[in-house]
Amino acid sequence: MNTERLDWDTLRVFRVVAELGSMSGAAARLGESPPTISRKIDDLEASLGAQLFIRSTRGVELTEAGKVVLRHAHQMAEAANTLRDEAGAQRAPVEGRIVIATGDGIGPYWLAARLHEFQNEHPRIQIRMTVNDEAADVTNGDADIAIHFVEPKSHELLAHRLGVQHYIGFAAKDYFRERKPPDSLFEYYKYRCLMHSAYVNQVERWAPKVSELKRMIDYAFISNSGTALIQSCAAGGGVAILPSFVAAVDNRIVPLDLPEIAPIQFWIVYTERFRRRQEGQPFVDWIRKRFEQDDAMWFREQFVHPRDVFSNVHIFPGAAASRP
Repeated sequence: MNTERLDWDTLRVFRVVAELGSMSGAAARLGESPPTISRKIDDLEASLGAQLFIRSTRGVELTEAGKVVLRHAHQMAEAANTLRDEAGAQRAPVEGRIVIATGDGIGPYWLAARLHEFQNEHPRIQIRMTVNDEAADVTNGDADIAIHFVEPKSHELLAHRLGVQHYIGFAAKDYFRERKPPDSLFEYYKYRCLMHSAYVNQVERWAPKVSELKRMIDYAFISNSGTALIQSCAAGGGVAILPSFVAAVDNRIVPLDLPEIAPIQFWIVYTERFRRRQEGQPFVDWIRKRFEQDDAMWFREQFVHPRDVFSNVHIFPGAAASRP
């Protein structure tokens, strides 16, 4: 066999078929037709002189030869990534425009404050952020990449779980100066509660332990603006249900010394078409790594209460000085 004529693109197609166990699934992910995918696999098998898949009505299954090829294909992909990284200094600067869609939480209040780090590395890339309550449909062009709070099931989408957003109660520093702070989650109903409209839509997916709490709370203020919610809370409007990371964003409000109300998972979602773009893979890689850094502890599987990060977060009559 003449290895110099081995089609590397066909090996990439082979890896996707092996991962999904389906020709049609690979076709949907790669944006090609099932017959084209099947033909590429036939060509690869012919060039290697070995059957790589056992085909059935349920999909495809790797043969022993296929497992060997897959192992080497993974090694070649890793080598290609290393080559790309090491040759990066010699490449022309990456440029383009990326539209990222998020809800009114992680995007504007956490990710936006860090996007300059990516743009410092790629100054020719323009980033546009759109903020909506509804999840953006990246397959139809609503955005290039989006944050979703429901795991996508479509074979047309690539998705990576970034973490978990933990919801807790916040109030102004002097809100409990003349009020008794709640002793448990089930005393929230005694106070004016402030809620984001997007969280109202997520309530059905909140932890079962707070199902009774959800029925008891009568929200005094609901808005689709996180800014409006925080402003109302900071002015003493009541107890706001907010993501735990807000403790690091605005020191006018402090979290209640109570457990989390609900954990909600979230994913980064995009298409193979975006990944193939010059600016696509670098941005995906940056976002994934950004949620692994130390200051992203708010999004870990295990809830981190702000009291374990900042020196003063307890709400009680005569709240102490600002935290650092």
